Amino acid sequence: MAEEVLLFGTWVSPFSRRIELALKLKGVQYKYVEEDLNNKSPALLQYNPVNKKIPVLVHNGKSVVESQSSLNTLMRPGRTIPYYLKILIEGPSHVFGPSLLMRRACWGADQKEREKAVEEVKEQLQFLEDELNEKRFFGGEKIGFVDIVGNIIAFWFGVYEEASGADQVMPKEKFPKLCKWANEIVSHSVIKESLPPRDKMIAYYRKVFGPGTSVID
Repeated sequence: MAEEVLLFGTWVSPFSRRIELALKLKGVQYKYVEEDLNNKSPALLQYNPVNKKIPVLVHNGKSVVESQSSLNTLMRPGRTIPYYLKILIEGPSHVFGPSLLMRRACWGADQKEREKAVEEVKEQLQFLEDELNEKRFFGGEKIGFVDIVGNIIAFWFGVYEEASGADQVMPKEKFPKLCKWANEIVSHSVIKESLPPRDKMIAYYRKVFGPGTSVID
């Protein structure tokens, strides 16, 4: 990617952060554009006129919308996503897409809804625990596509739990391999410097999903 690369995102979004991580790990020079989603810029609406959402990756005037498509462009150009990755990324509850299920586990409308969401999250985490097996990262010794997608587990899940006061969904005794992987992910130099401030994130989610609020589709 020799020409200008733009990334439209917002600091709190794990999805635009995914693309930033991929760009940095690939050594791609880019310009980041912070968006106010309550007052979207004309440029964002130009490059993503249909759903008007972030992230949007722009290369030489051509846009790729949605984080999974952008990641596939950066990390797996010209390759089809394997079936198990499609389950991981596009799972039935989309826990690794918009992370709505995890937010339901923390801010569901009632205890029954929260408990149901927790069980579904744990089922998908068990899938990942088994898939990781004895590997350092999902692709082996280097951070790859799945690790970047799964960064939402390594960082954002803990933020959601602390902000909501919910019980931990990924205890070390139940998910030892996944917890070790998560620690390596957030400790990686490129990822660590790219993560948003944890305290600021917690304050943000407490404000957005404070007492008396619940997650809505």
